[in-house]
Amino acid sequence: MESTASLVPLVGVQAACLAVGVPRATFYRWRSALAEVATSASAPRRGQCPQRLHPRALSSDERQAVLDLLHSPRFCDVSPAETYATLLDEGTYLASERTMYRLLAAAGETGERRNQRVHPAYARPELLATAPNEVWSWDIERHEALSTVR
Repeated sequence: MESTASLVPLVGVQAACLAVGVPRATFYRWRSALAEVATSASAPRRGQCPQRLHPRALSSDERQAVLDLLHSPRFCDVSPAETYATLLDEGTYLASERTMYRLLAAAGETGERRNQRVHPAYARPELLATAPNEVWSWDIERHEALSTVR
């Protein structure tokens, strides 16, 4: 790698790789790997940089105002879509419908509000014989030889 890199400024990548006997793709792969190692030591990795807020994001006070409105007795049993439409009819705009849903989801308040029926677990019947001819069972099976006959 070093011999190829030292020849590159003098004769170019193609001629240097040809002279040393290294494919150009390998040279470029080595060079990009070295560049990644050099930059990773100084630059923070993905996920380490602080998240920047969007300039139009709601402030914490605005988010709390929307949640307080959704929790109010007037709108506590109404969907965010209905709340949004009602507020628009009154000439008030706090946040979009999607933002209301997003705020409720972040607070863990979305999901099915009706009581759901819980079906009991099905217990497979267990057949237990303690003497001869106590349990009779049968099984229906489709045989391959019969399925080919038309």
